This record gives sequence, C-alpha cells and structure tokens, in this order.
Amino acid sequence: MRSARVLLAAALLIALSACQAAQAAAPEALSRAAGVAPVTPYPVGVRTLDLTRGPDRPLPTTVWYPADGRKGEQRIRKDARPAAGRFPIVLFSHGLKGSPQHFTALLTRWAAAGFVVAAPAYPFTHARTTNFQRWDVRNQPGDAELVLQDLVARNALRGDMFKGRLDVGHVAAAGHSAGGFTTAGLFIEGHDPRLRAGIVIAGGGLPGTFAGPEAAMLFVHGGADPVVAPYVARAAYDRVPWPKAFVTLAGQGHGEYLTPGNRGFAEANNTMTDFLRWTLYGDRGARARLPVDATLAGVSTITGKI
Repeated sequence: MRSARVLLAAALLIALSACQAAQAAAPEALSRAAGVAPVTPYPVGVRTLDLTRGPDRPLPTTVWYPADGRKGEQRIRKDARPAAGRFPIVLFSHGLKGSPQHFTALLTRWAAAGFVVAAPAYPFTHARTTNFQRWDVRNQPGDAELVLQDLVARNALRGDMFKGRLDVGHVAAAGHSAGGFTTAGLFIEGHDPRLRAGIVIAGGGLPGTFAGPEAAMLFVHGGADPVVAPYVARAAYDRVPWPKAFVTLAGQGHGEYLTPGNRGFAEANNTMTDFLRWTLYGDRGARARLPVDATLAGVSTITGKI
C-alpha cells in the first residue's frame, strides 16, 4: 500500500494543476443481498464532527443523515435524532477551494434517500484555509480513511447518536474535481474492503488507483469541462477493471450540473442516487433504472456495463 501511496503522491503533482487553474472479491460483494432502498424521502439531520488527523490536520466533518420525523419534511435539523434503521455511508470530498457546504443541495438529497453522508473540509484545500496547498490533495485519501474509521467507532460507541445506526460494512466514496482524484486515491491495492463503490465527478484517476478489492465505479463528467478535460476522466475509466459506467453531460463544464435547477442536475443526481442504491442497498430496481435516468437527448448519455 505504501508504494501505491508514493506513486499517487507523485502523479498528483502533475494531474491537479488543471484543477488549480479553475479554482473484494466476487461481484456479489459489491452490494448487500438483493434488497430495496428506501422509497419515501427521510427528513434530514446534520451534525458536525470535530475530527483531526494530528495537530496540523483539522478535519471538521459535516454529516447529513436520515432523521426521525415526518416524512417529506424539508427543513434540515441540527443534531436531530437519527431515523430508525441502519444506513450505508457515503464519504464525500470537495475540490480545490471548495467546501462541503457548496454541495449541500446535492448531499442532503442523498441523505434523504437513505444514506449517511460525511464530508470533511480538508485542511489545506478548503475555501476558507489561510494556507492553501494544492499538492496536499495527495494526503486527502488518508484523511477520508480517518473519517470512515471515526464513523465505524461511533457506530459502536455508547451514548453517540449514531450508535447502531450506521451500516459500516457498506461504504461508497464520491468527490468533485480534486475531490474526484481524492476518491480515486482511496481505491488502491489493499484498500478497505468496506468500500464497495466510488463516484468520480469531474475528476480522474492516477497510477496505482483502481486496484485491490472489487468496487463498482461511476464517472460523471461535463462534455466541455475546461478544467479537467474529459479525456482525463476517460483514461481513468478505461483503467477500471470492475463494473463501471461513464455519464457525460453534453456541453457542460466543470460542475454546474450539480446545482438544482440547472440543466443536467436531475439526470446527474438521479443516476448517482440509483448507483448508490444499487451498490449499497443491493437494489436491483435501481440498477435497472440507471440507463434510463442517465439518458436524455441533448443532455446526458451513459456508456459502460454495470
């Protein structure tokens, strides 16, 4: 694993310059036994975890999660009691000079769909840092791993609101731009087998990634992205040896399709939610919907086989 991390670090010095300019086993292991993901949206709660990976690496992490309460409620409630049940985890990584809050509209939709979404603010690449260091992205996969380990511990921690509420055996990673590279960096030889799936949005992969235990991968990319060119994502996609798909948003740039109301948002969000429902809940109906939800003439197309 160490050699793969070294290779990842070296390659990031080249691959992330474009971002800076703009701002296990058998296939059955990919999911639970066949099941059905929640259909009615949950109310959403939010809490902040004050995590750290050493004195110089604070990792304040925003967690959105299914909350107890009246179904269909729109208000996001701070520290609300979690809904009954056990919910899969999604680790989300922001891009350079981004933040978890930039993606609130997207990530709260995932939480309402039945996922616990944990999004750290990385110490040297988030929007408010006073010591911006783009190359620090090479350290962010390790940060994301720490966040996962913290959630695993909380699931068994007496007195924590998440005790018994997390399905720690079913985890996905997702990220935008440099966060997409961070996401790919989690899937190296010897990676945590609980990572069942990855979503790379407007990002790519690096040497040493897409190895180890099998995990389904979804790429989402603007067809006219001026920051991370589509061929970068395609090259990464081509190296993935597992079930995979590639969604192209026609004529789109570096992520405007992640904002509700913008062209392509419904297709991108519905496809990513289908993907998470399939890989983390074992929902075969969601898997069957993927090519339909990802396809709209003049807006989005999907290729690949999952």
